[in-house]
Order: sequence, then C-alpha cells, then structure tokens
Amino acid sequence: MAALGKESAAEIYKYLTDSEVEMVTMELANLGKVDNQMIDDIYRDFHEIGVAQKYITVGGVDYARSILEEALGSSRAEEVVQRLSTFLQVSPFDFVRRTDPQAIANFIISEHPQTIALVIAYLDPGQASVLMQALDPEKQAEVARRLALLDRTSPEVIREIERVMEKNLSAILSQEFSTAGGVGALVDILNKVDRATEKAILEALGDRDPELADQVKNLMFVFEDVIHLDDRSVQQVLREVDTKELSLALKGVSEEVAEKVYRNMSKRAASMLQEEMEFMGPVRLRDVESSQQRIVNIIRQLEDQGDIIIAKGGEEELIA
Repeated sequence: MAALGKESAAEIYKYLTDSEVEMVTMELANLGKVDNQMIDDIYRDFHEIGVAQKYITVGGVDYARSILEEALGSSRAEEVVQRLSTFLQVSPFDFVRRTDPQAIANFIISEHPQTIALVIAYLDPGQASVLMQALDPEKQAEVARRLALLDRTSPEVIREIERVMEKNLSAILSQEFSTAGGVGALVDILNKVDRATEKAILEALGDRDPELADQVKNLMFVFEDVIHLDDRSVQQVLREVDTKELSLALKGVSEEVAEKVYRNMSKRAASMLQEEMEFMGPVRLRDVESSQQRIVNIIRQLEDQGDIIIAKGGEEELIA
C-alpha cells in the first residue's frame, strides 16, 4: 500500500475491517525504507497469488498448479500454491461444493458410512440433504450417527479420501486439522430433508443411541421457534403448560416470541402471566433454559402424537 500511493491506499482501506485497518496502519507506520527490488518482488508475489487464487476457485488446487507450472515452473508453482493454501485455509473437499450433489451421491453412495459422513460434513446443508436422501434407510441412520459424533479428522485421512475421489472429481489438499460434522451439522441437514427421511433417521437413531437422538430432536426445535407454529398449535401447547413454567420460560425472550404467546391467550390470562413474570423478579439463566427445554419437550411430544404440526422452515403447506 505504501508503494501504491495515498489515493490507491485510501481506496483499499474501504474494503478492510476495523481490525485490519488498525493492523495495516501499524505496519505502515513502522515500515521504514524499502528498496525498489523488494517492492518489485512483493508486487510479483501478490500478482502470482492473485492468479493462483483465481485458478483454484475455477478448478481446484491441482488445476491451478498445472497452469502455474507452465508460467512459473514446477518449483515456483508449488511454492505459490502451498503458500496460498495455507494462507487462505483452503477447506477440505472444497471441490465437492462446486459439484452437482447428485453426481457426488452416485459416486459415494456405496462408500463406508464413515467416509460418507466425513464428505457430508464439509457440504452445505442443502447439498448434504440430497446425499442423505439418496442413501438407503439403514445407511442413512448410520451416516447420521457417525456425522453427529464426528469431531476432528487428521489431514492424512482427508487426503486419502480426496485422492480416491480425484479419479472422478477435482481434489484439493488440506494442510491443517479440520473440525466438521457434529450434532449441529446433522440438525441443519435434517431440517432440509423431507419429513419421511427425517422420521426414518430419527427413529433409527433412537434405537441405536437414544441420548443422541434426544439431543438432535431438541436442537431441531428450540423455544424461540414457537413463532413458526400456527395459532391452533400454540393454543394446544399452552393447555399443556403450567403458568409458572411458562412465565419462567418467557423471561428474556424476544418481543416477537412473547407476543406470539400473549396473542393466543385470553386478555385476562395474558395479563396474569405478565404480572407473574414481574412478581418473579430476576431469575437464573439456567433455570429459564431448563423451563424452555421442558416446554420444547412437550411440543415435540405433541407433534409425535399428531396433535400439532411443526412446519419445516416455513415451507410446509397445510391443508384445512
């Protein structure tokens, strides 16, 4: 930026975060004199990394390496790619996110559940749901279980799986340990698959690991999601909940959630509930969360009984 001049540097500043502006400014202040040769070297490095990044975005690391080898030679090309991969923290299976999920499904459908879970962990929920639905019910449950329990995977394992997939798809390398998967990833996927697939996975998961199944179910519907229930369902839930439990659960919630509840009560009941909350005074956060979780459990139970319907992401169409 010092070499570019004030006007160009000022333009670049517009694209930096506050913390980046602070760090860059400190470096500029302490830069001192820089000879022309060093400036030329930095310009060259910056340009090469920019070009490499463009090629990686288009076709992956191997594609970028092959193009750069022609222009820079193998040694320099490898140096640029390695620096860029580490600097940008190129994610494992990045190539998969640019590939049609159905093509991926056809490729890995016969793989071991652990392999499928690892690949799915690095996809966005929409793509992952396509893969999950392509599996047979028994493998769905096993992949779901392994995905939820997945934590850290060594780069050697990732590279080996990428090497195999490279035969049909572009592959990238990862230099760092990567964290992916987990219960949250499974919940994101289940929230996007069709209801039949969700039910089959949760039932099978419940048979194999009831505690994990409950954890997944609880995360699929949190207390704040009550705003997505229709009024009849909210009224049904309120009939099952004690007033003291409800007043504790509503402590600190958003105005939207509170209004959803008040709107489905009589004016007198809503007024009494608000008085109960005021009389209660300060409460411990963990008590509020426990109360909210008990109400969520009631909601899930009512859904399992068919008494209410939890629309998935607002996309479920209801017929009277």
